[in-house]
Amino acid sequence: MQLGFAVPLSGSWATPKNAALLARDAEDLGYTSLWTFQRLLCPVDGDGQPVLAPQYRSVHDPLATLAYLAGQTDTARLGVAVVNLPFYAPIVLAKLLTTIDHLSGGRLDVGFGIGWSPDEFSAVGVPMERRGARAEDELRCLQAIWTDDIVEYDGPYARVPRSRVDPKPIQQPHPPVLFGGTAEPALRRAGRLASGWISSSQADLGRIDESIRIVKGAAEEAGRDPEALRFVCRGVVKVRDGERGPLTGSLAEVRTDLDALASKGVTETFIDLNFDPKIGSPDADPDASVRRAREVLEALAPE
Repeated sequence: MQLGFAVPLSGSWATPKNAALLARDAEDLGYTSLWTFQRLLCPVDGDGQPVLAPQYRSVHDPLATLAYLAGQTDTARLGVAVVNLPFYAPIVLAKLLTTIDHLSGGRLDVGFGIGWSPDEFSAVGVPMERRGARAEDELRCLQAIWTDDIVEYDGPYARVPRSRVDPKPIQQPHPPVLFGGTAEPALRRAGRLASGWISSSQADLGRIDESIRIVKGAAEEAGRDPEALRFVCRGVVKVRDGERGPLTGSLAEVRTDLDALASKGVTETFIDLNFDPKIGSPDADPDASVRRAREVLEALAPE
């Protein structure tokens, strides 16, 4: 199983300096990938208090961050887990992702989701209904933009008039596409259409093999090779003394948990400290967060 690292994206530690510093540290230590995530807004209650967890209160854009890190790193793959397809016009998203693929020298991995927040759908002006069908149509449009010399696409949700859209991505036919999601339709979508699946921050890691089986089953039904798929786990690591849970505990216990994920069929886990409220919150001490992250990176580095 390969190991990656989620760069500082949420909270007080998420500065360009810290993102570049820890990305280079991770690359030097042998981590194979660097990851970001998307959150457009954090709803508030009637008193103006956030209704989501602290890591969602202050989040940078994931694609702009990857473009920045493309110039700060040399070998690590750059992934987003995930951006929501319905939030973008495919032609705009294709141009963004193609540019990052070029800036990184062909190191981009694209994770797509379909969205879950009614507030975010309202903010982008897109109906939440039939978002799965919308995402599938927009994926087909993206693939046409990336692969056709003359692009002409007219789907139920996405359209591109007859035109040339260049440059094409460095990676051919296009950057690897993975899907997120936890419900069975989302898992089956990943098996049918994508190069793999990315688990969510709320995934039950003790049963992640069950989700992997659903993805593989859908791939086989679609005539695809299930063993060729990637299974990427967002590893929400919380280093705690005297507290135990999946990827929560001492560094030695977390390493044991990582080994267990590999035995369940996970092909890659990226360590994500953004979801630890002691690190990814706007109220956390940013210097302490960076020091702790460097300790974690060194302790869990690939052997």
